[in-house]
Amino acid sequence: MSRNKGTNREDIYMRITERIVEDLEQGVRPWMKPWCAANTPGRISRPLRHNGLPYSGMNVLLLWSEGMARGFASPMWMTFKQALELGGAVRKGETGSTVVFASRFTKAQADENGNEVDREIPFLKAYTVFNIEQIEGLPDSSYAPPVQVPDPVERIEKADRFFRNTGAVIRHGGHQAYYSPAMDYIQMPPFEAFRDAAGYVAVLSHEATHWTAAPSRVGRDLSRYAKDRTERAREELVAELGSCFLCADLGIAPELEPRQDHASYLQSWLTVLAGDKRAIFQAAAHAQRAVSFLHALQPEGEQVAEAA
Repeated sequence: MSRNKGTNREDIYMRITERIVEDLEQGVRPWMKPWCAANTPGRISRPLRHNGLPYSGMNVLLLWSEGMARGFASPMWMTFKQALELGGAVRKGETGSTVVFASRFTKAQADENGNEVDREIPFLKAYTVFNIEQIEGLPDSSYAPPVQVPDPVERIEKADRFFRNTGAVIRHGGHQAYYSPAMDYIQMPPFEAFRDAAGYVAVLSHEATHWTAAPSRVGRDLSRYAKDRTERAREELVAELGSCFLCADLGIAPELEPRQDHASYLQSWLTVLAGDKRAIFQAAAHAQRAVSFLHALQPEGEQVAEAA
Protein backbone atom coordinates (compact mmCIF):
# COMPACT_ATOMS: atom_id res chain seq x y z
CA MET A 1 0.00 0.00 0.00
CA SER A 2 2.74 2.46 0.96
CA ARG A 3 4.59 1.61 -2.26
CA ASN A 4 1.55 2.57 -4.33
CA LYS A 5 1.16 5.83 -2.43
CA GLY A 6 4.82 6.61 -2.99
CA THR A 7 4.51 5.81 -6.69
CA ASN A 8 1.47 8.07 -7.03
CA ARG A 9 3.34 10.89 -5.34
CA GLU A 10 6.33 10.42 -7.67
CA ASP A 11 3.96 10.45 -10.66
CA ILE A 12 2.56 13.82 -9.54
CA TYR A 13 6.04 15.31 -9.22
CA MET A 14 7.06 13.91 -12.60
CA ARG A 15 3.90 14.95 -14.45
CA ILE A 16 3.98 18.55 -13.25
CA THR A 17 7.75 18.92 -13.68
CA GLU A 18 7.51 17.67 -17.27
CA ARG A 19 4.87 20.30 -17.96
CA ILE A 20 7.09 23.09 -16.61
CA VAL A 21 10.06 21.75 -18.59
CA GLU A 22 8.04 21.79 -21.84
CA ASP A 23 7.43 25.52 -21.38
CA LEU A 24 11.06 26.24 -20.50
CA GLU A 25 12.28 24.32 -23.55
CA GLN A 26 10.21 26.73 -25.65
CA GLY A 27 11.90 29.64 -23.90
CA VAL A 28 8.75 30.44 -21.92
CA ARG A 29 8.94 30.97 -18.17
CA PRO A 30 5.44 29.80 -17.15
CA TRP A 31 5.43 31.91 -13.99
CA MET A 32 5.60 35.04 -16.19
CA LYS A 33 2.57 34.18 -18.34
CA PRO A 34 0.02 36.26 -16.40
CA TRP A 35 1.91 39.42 -17.31
CA CYS A 36 1.31 39.18 -21.05
CA ALA A 37 0.31 42.35 -22.88
CA ALA A 38 -3.38 41.39 -22.82
CA ASN A 39 -3.50 41.29 -19.03
CA THR A 40 -1.28 44.13 -17.88
CA PRO A 41 -3.97 46.88 -18.08
CA GLY A 42 -5.83 45.11 -15.24
CA ARG A 43 -4.88 43.93 -11.79
CA ILE A 44 -2.82 40.75 -11.71
CA SER A 45 -3.77 38.57 -8.75
CA ARG A 46 -3.08 35.14 -7.40
CA PRO A 47 -5.60 32.41 -8.25
CA LEU A 48 -8.44 32.32 -5.70
CA ARG A 49 -10.23 29.46 -3.94
CA HIS A 50 -14.04 29.27 -3.91
CA ASN A 51 -14.07 31.19 -0.61
CA GLY A 52 -11.95 34.01 -1.98
CA LEU A 53 -8.71 32.98 -0.25
CA PRO A 54 -5.62 33.04 -2.51
CA TYR A 55 -3.71 29.91 -3.47
CA SER A 56 -0.05 29.72 -2.52
CA GLY A 57 3.22 28.16 -3.65
CA MET A 58 3.15 25.64 -6.47
CA ASN A 59 -0.59 25.99 -7.01
CA VAL A 60 -0.12 29.62 -8.05
CA LEU A 61 2.13 28.49 -10.91
CA LEU A 62 -0.18 25.65 -11.92
CA LEU A 63 -3.34 27.76 -12.05
CA TRP A 64 -1.69 30.80 -13.62
CA SER A 65 -0.46 28.51 -16.37
CA GLU A 66 -3.85 26.80 -16.79
CA GLY A 67 -5.74 30.08 -16.81
CA MET A 68 -3.53 31.55 -19.50
CA ALA A 69 -3.45 28.41 -21.66
CA ARG A 70 -7.24 28.07 -21.56
CA GLY A 71 -8.18 31.73 -21.74
CA PHE A 72 -9.93 32.06 -18.37
CA ALA A 73 -10.41 35.66 -17.25
CA SER A 74 -11.63 34.75 -13.76
CA PRO A 75 -9.06 33.96 -11.05
CA MET A 76 -11.53 31.81 -9.05
CA TRP A 77 -11.43 28.00 -8.93
CA MET A 78 -13.34 25.28 -7.08
CA THR A 79 -13.77 21.51 -6.93
CA PHE A 80 -16.68 19.61 -8.49
CA LYS A 81 -18.14 19.03 -5.02
CA GLN A 82 -17.80 22.69 -4.00
CA ALA A 83 -19.65 23.72 -7.15
CA LEU A 84 -22.52 21.34 -6.28
CA GLU A 85 -22.66 22.61 -2.71
CA LEU A 86 -23.06 26.14 -4.03
CA GLY A 87 -25.92 25.08 -6.33
CA GLY A 88 -23.88 25.00 -9.53
CA ALA A 89 -22.73 22.27 -11.88
CA VAL A 90 -19.65 21.82 -14.04
CA ARG A 91 -20.71 21.97 -17.68
CA LYS A 92 -20.70 18.65 -19.50
CA GLY A 93 -17.44 17.96 -21.33
CA GLU A 94 -15.34 20.39 -19.28
CA THR A 95 -11.96 19.13 -18.06
CA GLY A 96 -10.47 20.18 -14.76
CA SER A 97 -7.04 21.44 -13.74
CA THR A 98 -4.64 19.82 -11.31
CA VAL A 99 -3.61 21.38 -8.01
CA VAL A 100 -1.70 19.77 -5.17
CA PHE A 101 -1.90 19.57 -1.41
CA ALA A 102 1.33 18.94 0.47
CA SER A 103 1.57 18.21 4.19
CA ARG A 104 3.08 15.85 6.73
CA PHE A 105 1.82 13.28 9.19
CA THR A 106 3.52 11.70 12.18
CA LYS A 107 4.10 7.96 12.24
CA ALA A 108 5.76 5.78 14.87
CA GLN A 109 8.69 3.83 13.42
CA ALA A 110 11.52 1.72 14.85
CA ASP A 111 14.96 3.32 14.79
CA GLU A 112 18.26 1.45 14.27
CA ASN A 113 18.22 0.37 17.92
CA GLY A 114 14.70 -0.99 17.73
CA ASN A 115 13.23 1.90 19.73
CA GLU A 116 9.96 3.39 18.57
CA VAL A 117 10.26 7.04 17.51
CA ASP A 118 7.88 9.47 15.86
CA ARG A 119 8.86 10.49 12.35
CA GLU A 120 7.29 13.11 10.12
CA ILE A 121 6.28 11.62 6.78
CA PRO A 122 5.68 14.08 3.88
CA PHE A 123 2.83 13.40 1.50
CA LEU A 124 1.54 15.01 -1.68
CA LYS A 125 -1.99 14.69 -2.99
CA ALA A 126 -3.30 15.93 -6.34
CA TYR A 127 -6.89 16.96 -6.86
CA THR A 128 -8.93 18.61 -9.60
CA VAL A 129 -10.46 22.08 -9.69
CA PHE A 130 -12.51 23.95 -12.26
CA ASN A 131 -12.50 27.62 -13.15
CA ILE A 132 -15.85 29.23 -12.44
CA GLU A 133 -16.13 29.97 -16.17
CA GLN A 134 -16.60 26.21 -16.57
CA ILE A 135 -19.48 26.11 -14.10
CA GLU A 136 -23.15 26.98 -14.55
CA GLY A 137 -25.79 27.95 -12.01
CA LEU A 138 -23.59 29.49 -9.33
CA PRO A 139 -25.20 32.22 -7.22
CA ASP A 140 -23.98 35.75 -7.86
CA SER A 141 -22.30 35.76 -4.46
CA SER A 142 -19.93 33.00 -5.63
CA TYR A 143 -18.30 35.23 -8.19
CA ALA A 144 -15.37 37.36 -7.15
CA PRO A 145 -16.28 41.06 -7.22
CA PRO A 146 -14.65 43.05 -10.02
CA VAL A 147 -11.08 43.82 -9.05
CA GLN A 148 -10.54 47.50 -8.40
CA VAL A 149 -7.35 48.56 -10.12
CA PRO A 150 -5.61 51.11 -7.90
CA ASP A 151 -4.12 54.25 -9.35
CA PRO A 152 -0.58 53.47 -10.66
CA VAL A 153 0.99 56.10 -8.42
CA GLU A 154 -0.87 54.71 -5.41
CA ARG A 155 0.36 51.21 -6.21
CA ILE A 156 4.00 52.32 -6.40
CA GLU A 157 3.69 54.30 -3.15
CA LYS A 158 2.23 51.21 -1.49
CA ALA A 159 5.12 49.09 -2.78
CA ASP A 160 7.63 51.68 -1.51
CA ARG A 161 6.09 51.51 1.98
CA PHE A 162 6.10 47.72 1.84
CA PHE A 163 9.87 47.55 1.27
CA ARG A 164 10.63 50.29 3.80
CA ASN A 165 8.68 48.33 6.40
CA THR A 166 10.91 45.28 5.91
CA GLY A 167 13.87 47.17 7.39
CA ALA A 168 16.17 45.93 4.61
CA VAL A 169 19.15 48.16 3.83
CA ILE A 170 18.65 49.19 0.19
CA ARG A 171 21.47 51.08 -1.53
CA HIS A 172 21.27 52.76 -4.94
CA GLY A 173 23.98 53.27 -7.54
CA GLY A 174 25.91 51.47 -10.23
CA HIS A 175 24.53 49.20 -12.93
CA GLN A 176 23.85 45.96 -11.06
CA ALA A 177 21.11 44.68 -8.79
CA TYR A 178 22.16 42.13 -6.20
CA TYR A 179 21.94 41.08 -2.56
CA SER A 180 25.20 40.88 -0.58
CA PRO A 181 24.94 38.09 2.03
CA ALA A 182 28.27 39.08 3.58
CA MET A 183 27.26 42.72 4.14
CA ASP A 184 23.50 42.07 4.32
CA TYR A 185 22.33 44.81 2.00
CA ILE A 186 20.45 45.07 -1.31
CA GLN A 187 22.13 47.02 -4.12
CA MET A 188 19.86 48.56 -6.77
CA PRO A 189 20.65 50.72 -9.80
CA PRO A 190 19.18 54.24 -9.62
CA PHE A 191 15.40 54.38 -10.03
CA GLU A 192 15.88 56.37 -13.26
CA ALA A 193 17.78 53.46 -14.83
CA PHE A 194 14.60 51.36 -15.05
CA ARG A 195 12.14 51.42 -17.91
CA ASP A 196 9.30 52.13 -15.50
CA ALA A 197 8.39 52.01 -11.81
CA ALA A 198 6.90 48.52 -12.13
CA GLY A 199 10.22 47.22 -13.47
CA TYR A 200 12.01 48.71 -10.46
CA VAL A 201 9.57 47.04 -8.04
CA ALA A 202 9.92 43.69 -9.83
CA VAL A 203 13.71 43.71 -9.51
CA LEU A 204 13.57 44.91 -5.90
CA SER A 205 11.08 42.09 -5.15
CA HIS A 206 13.60 39.63 -6.59
CA GLU A 207 16.45 40.96 -4.47
CA ALA A 208 14.24 41.17 -1.37
CA THR A 209 13.48 37.46 -1.81
CA HIS A 210 17.26 36.80 -1.74
CA TRP A 211 17.47 39.04 1.38
CA THR A 212 15.10 36.73 3.28
CA ALA A 213 17.68 33.91 3.04
CA ALA A 214 19.73 35.23 5.98
CA PRO A 215 19.84 32.89 9.03
CA SER A 216 17.95 35.45 11.14
CA ARG A 217 15.08 35.41 8.60
CA VAL A 218 13.92 32.26 6.80
CA GLY A 219 17.39 30.72 6.69
CA ARG A 220 18.06 29.44 3.15
CA ASP A 221 21.66 28.31 2.74
CA LEU A 222 23.52 30.58 0.30
CA SER A 223 27.01 29.36 1.25
CA ARG A 224 27.50 27.59 -2.10
CA TYR A 225 25.82 30.24 -4.24
CA ALA A 226 29.05 31.75 -5.60
CA LYS A 227 30.85 28.45 -6.29
CA ASP A 228 28.12 26.00 -7.33
CA ARG A 229 26.26 26.79 -10.54
CA THR A 230 23.43 24.40 -9.67
CA GLU A 231 22.87 25.95 -6.25
CA ARG A 232 22.96 29.39 -7.82
CA ALA A 233 20.33 28.36 -10.38
CA ARG A 234 18.10 26.98 -7.59
CA GLU A 235 18.31 30.20 -5.58
CA GLU A 236 17.67 32.36 -8.65
CA LEU A 237 14.57 30.28 -9.38
CA VAL A 238 13.35 30.90 -5.81
CA ALA A 239 13.92 34.64 -6.25
CA GLU A 240 12.14 34.74 -9.64
CA LEU A 241 9.09 33.00 -8.20
CA GLY A 242 9.17 35.16 -5.09
CA SER A 243 9.22 38.28 -7.24
CA CYS A 244 6.18 37.11 -9.23
CA PHE A 245 4.22 36.18 -6.09
CA LEU A 246 5.03 39.50 -4.43
CA CYS A 247 4.25 41.58 -7.52
CA ALA A 248 0.84 39.90 -7.72
CA ASP A 249 0.21 40.68 -4.05
CA LEU A 250 1.23 44.32 -4.58
CA GLY A 251 -0.77 44.69 -7.78
CA ILE A 252 2.34 45.42 -9.82
CA ALA A 253 2.87 44.27 -13.41
CA PRO A 254 6.62 43.57 -13.65
CA GLU A 255 8.89 43.96 -16.65
CA LEU A 256 8.04 41.42 -19.33
CA GLU A 257 11.59 40.92 -20.59
CA PRO A 258 13.86 38.88 -18.30
CA ARG A 259 16.97 40.54 -16.97
CA GLN A 260 19.96 39.56 -19.06
CA ASP A 261 21.73 37.90 -16.14
CA HIS A 262 18.65 35.81 -15.33
CA ALA A 263 17.94 34.75 -18.91
CA SER A 264 21.25 32.90 -18.79
CA TYR A 265 19.83 30.63 -16.07
CA LEU A 266 17.31 29.05 -18.45
CA GLN A 267 19.53 26.07 -19.37
CA SER A 268 20.61 25.68 -15.75
CA TRP A 269 16.97 25.47 -14.65
CA LEU A 270 16.29 22.83 -17.28
CA THR A 271 19.28 20.84 -16.01
CA VAL A 272 18.13 21.15 -12.39
CA LEU A 273 14.56 20.10 -13.19
CA ALA A 274 15.71 17.18 -15.34
CA GLY A 275 17.80 15.86 -12.44
CA ASP A 276 15.35 16.58 -9.63
CA LYS A 277 11.61 16.33 -10.24
CA ARG A 278 10.93 17.95 -6.87
CA ALA A 279 13.04 21.05 -7.55
CA ILE A 280 10.21 23.27 -8.83
CA PHE A 281 8.03 22.29 -5.85
CA GLN A 282 10.85 23.10 -3.43
CA ALA A 283 11.55 26.42 -5.17
CA ALA A 284 7.88 27.43 -5.02
CA ALA A 285 7.70 26.48 -1.33
CA HIS A 286 10.86 28.49 -0.54
CA ALA A 287 9.48 31.46 -2.51
CA GLN A 288 6.20 31.29 -0.61
CA ARG A 289 7.99 31.23 2.75
CA ALA A 290 10.11 34.21 1.69
CA VAL A 291 7.10 36.27 0.60
CA SER A 292 5.13 35.32 3.72
CA PHE A 293 8.09 36.50 5.82
CA LEU A 294 8.11 39.87 4.03
CA HIS A 295 4.37 40.23 4.58
CA ALA A 296 4.79 39.44 8.28
CA LEU A 297 7.14 42.44 8.64
CA GLN A 298 4.35 44.86 7.71
CA PRO A 299 2.73 46.80 10.57
CA GLU A 300 -0.91 46.16 11.38
CA GLY A 301 -3.14 48.23 9.19
CA GLU A 302 -0.74 48.07 6.25
CA GLN A 303 -1.06 44.37 5.53
CA VAL A 304 -1.27 43.51 1.84
CA ALA A 305 -3.66 40.71 0.87
CA GLU A 306 -1.56 37.56 0.81
CA ALA A 307 -2.04 33.87 0.28
CA ALA A 308 -3.17 31.71 3.16
